[in-house]
Amino acid sequence: MAKSIHSMIRVLDEQRSVQFYETAFGLKTADRLDFEKFTLVYMSNDESEFELELTVNKGQSEPYDLGDGYGHLAVSVDDLDAEHTRFVAAGLNPRNVVDFAPGGEIIARFFFVVDPDGYQIEVLQRGGRYK
Repeated sequence: MAKSIHSMIRVLDEQRSVQFYETAFGLKTADRLDFEKFTLVYMSNDESEFELELTVNKGQSEPYDLGDGYGHLAVSVDDLDAEHTRFVAAGLNPRNVVDFAPGGEIIARFFFVVDPDGYQIEVLQRGGRYK
């Protein structure tokens, strides 16, 4: 059986991205591997073994083109409203909280935030299928 261990995104500014993920999601640098042409920064927290791998290509000066294939990363939290308030206070500019109720019954509560490189991240209220 396969086990998901990490997802990789390319970032332009290592410090700016590390600071964003620390502030937004409490991720800390678990490992940093520096190579001649690129650096890999693995970030995680105690909530999960899953890691976010930030790839910093040396010499890259232009923002990456995310294209139309990327969707979003998603995380779940215990108290969505408190997290939204914290994001606002931290200057992370989250979008408004959405109560998603396509059939009249709320099946998900969430908001989105965008990281420094334009990656969309969905923050979901923990519960139901969103553990």
